[in-house]
Amino acid sequence: MQSPHGDKFPGFRPSIMGRNGMVTSGHPLASQAGIQTMMAGGNAIDAAISTAAALGVVEPNSSGIGGDGFILVYWAKTGIVTGVNATGPAPYAANRDLYLKQGGIPMKGIRSVSVPGLVDGWLKAHQRYGTLKLDQVFDPAISLCENGFPASHHFANSLSGENARFAEDPYTRAIFTDNGQPLKAGDILYQKDLGMTLREIAAKGRETFYEGDIAQAMVQFSQAYDGLLTGKDLSGYQASWVDPIYTTYRGYNVYEMPPNSSGHILLQELNIVEHFDLQSMGCNTAESVHLMVEAKRLSFADREKYVADPDWVDIPLRGMLSKAYAAKQAERINLDQMLTEVASGTPEQFEDTTCFCVADQWGNAVCVLQSIQSGFGSSLIAGHTGILLNNRMTYWHLEPDHPNCLMPGKRVRHTMNPVIILKDNQPFLICGTPGADTQVQTNLQLVTHIIDFGMTPQEAVETPRWRSLQNPMESTIPHICSDVLQLEGRFSNQAREGLIEKGHELQILGDWNGPGNAQTIMINTAPLLLVGGSDPRRDGYAVGW
Repeated sequence: MQSPHGDKFPGFRPSIMGRNGMVTSGHPLASQAGIQTMMAGGNAIDAAISTAAALGVVEPNSSGIGGDGFILVYWAKTGIVTGVNATGPAPYAANRDLYLKQGGIPMKGIRSVSVPGLVDGWLKAHQRYGTLKLDQVFDPAISLCENGFPASHHFANSLSGENARFAEDPYTRAIFTDNGQPLKAGDILYQKDLGMTLREIAAKGRETFYEGDIAQAMVQFSQAYDGLLTGKDLSGYQASWVDPIYTTYRGYNVYEMPPNSSGHILLQELNIVEHFDLQSMGCNTAESVHLMVEAKRLSFADREKYVADPDWVDIPLRGMLSKAYAAKQAERINLDQMLTEVASGTPEQFEDTTCFCVADQWGNAVCVLQSIQSGFGSSLIAGHTGILLNNRMTYWHLEPDHPNCLMPGKRVRHTMNPVIILKDNQPFLICGTPGADTQVQTNLQLVTHIIDFGMTPQEAVETPRWRSLQNPMESTIPHICSDVLQLEGRFSNQAREGLIEKGHELQILGDWNGPGNAQTIMINTAPLLLVGGSDPRRDGYAVGW
């Protein structure tokens, strides 16, 4: 069926355009929250925090104040890209011996919870760049908590898989079920306790969440369930301002978050791909997909060898991102055959998640990744706070010689990686996606679809998607997976056959069942034009003003 939208690729949704503001997020109500804040006079930072808070309400399975995240900001007045690392460490009581004695890190429950870092990240970004008061910024999310909203089909489907866990906990049962049965699409979801918590944060700021009443409630809940979270873990936590890492790609500057993010992978992938004429290979052909998959596999091997919390391990990051190293890695790629063994390179020694994008009329741009890890995090709400706690501990390794080995107070290695791209020192593209190890792969596809193949943001988001699984480099415990290349069913038979000939084992997904919930905004500066693209694979929506 020929769809009515698109230029290079027949998109099903139109490109959303605006001149005053643009928000693309995983849920239409969250995108509306951000636009509402901008229409009230807020800038991109204000709108980003409004969107972030609203996403924690309408997508509680993906993110919220019981989790963590990264915030990447382009500030027009300075022309500088900066970032906030709002990822929390392992509790001080957590150590590998404790988990080994209990048979490993549990996927759910109180001992899967790490220190929530997201709130302090929001507050730091707002303190530096925000213009509206916090109560104004939080108001859309609080309204959604108190007045309720209809559960989407996607959210209802995700609830059904957690119902057994919710039935065991009175707090999650009260919110996410109707007399023990999971909410259905169209049922109204209320989160009044969470609304009260957001009101308290808006009124009292950081202190209440990390030292005051909310902190005490989270600690008491953790202790009651035999968890590890203490007052020291919360009071001692600080989100941090960080300098982004970047590379150039075909004349564009691509910015990412530094480790403990996996953003370096996207930059390494682009550095390798830049050595080839991707455009001549064609979009989503066996040749172009094979090249990008091999670049991904080489970059993942480096992450596994070298990358963890930079406060705990020395990372040869400058070497990993150098163009000379990329040239050596590119030479390892055989365009006719998949590499059978993918070892890490030797760089020189120099020194469930949600994503959304926001751009405003003053030239500011924000990309945020925030998460409670897997769907519904730990599946535990911290009592009457309404806070759904994360299960981020499931990203740790327990092998003592692994760079990402669990240590008390250490930050786990993350897959989240927001992206901002500049052209001639002006913002050109904001993009990102949830999806664990999928993220840097989907971002690679988005960036090349737009820069190499000239697609609009919506076209780039809707184009058939691939994902490479690489054993034993899966981020989530037990860190093993099948070595397969997943393709959406819309890939051509010619592409499938060509990839099989090159040695790839394929798994064909449904036409629109590929991973991620990609969001992107393209920015044209003269005259100002904001073009948004949002993923139809989930509940994503772009809203422009």
